[in-house]
Amino acid sequence: MSTQEGSGIDWKTWEPGMRATLMFIRVGDDILLIEKQRGIGAGKINGPGGKIDPGETPLQCAIRETQEELCITATGVQKMGELFFVMSDMPDIHCHVFMADGYEGTPTETPEAIPLWCKVDAIPFDRMWADDRYWLQEMLAGETFCGRFVFEEEAIRWREVKFGMNW
Repeated sequence: MSTQEGSGIDWKTWEPGMRATLMFIRVGDDILLIEKQRGIGAGKINGPGGKIDPGETPLQCAIRETQEELCITATGVQKMGELFFVMSDMPDIHCHVFMADGYEGTPTETPEAIPLWCKVDAIPFDRMWADDRYWLQEMLAGETFCGRFVFEEEAIRWREVKFGMNW
């Protein structure tokens, strides 16, 4: 499950149907997640994020989406990785992943998301996308990464994750 040839995808020419972002806010041993209320991933636990608007950079999108979903502004933000998803039941996604070490404001429930604080060592992977268990803990420990995943509905059919990327 780790060779590009095994994916059946030509990653050099692959184009996503959607470009998106995720933001994870880590403060000490705690991480701020969301329970997604609607849209892609509704009902799942994840970081705030969403589609990149035309003319918007991935960083601008990650900050905007966090403001819209949790009514806070992430601070100390750095890019940690990129995810490439080939999906069987929705558009393929290229996702830029960011981590912040703080925020301004008060995390607030919105129609998009319910804020959920948890300990870094108690992340509810059973309520998250299946790929998260292959990179999230390493990212929270400071590792940069690139992950490619082929999903058949909710199940991973193929995966490749590399750490130590230079963004």
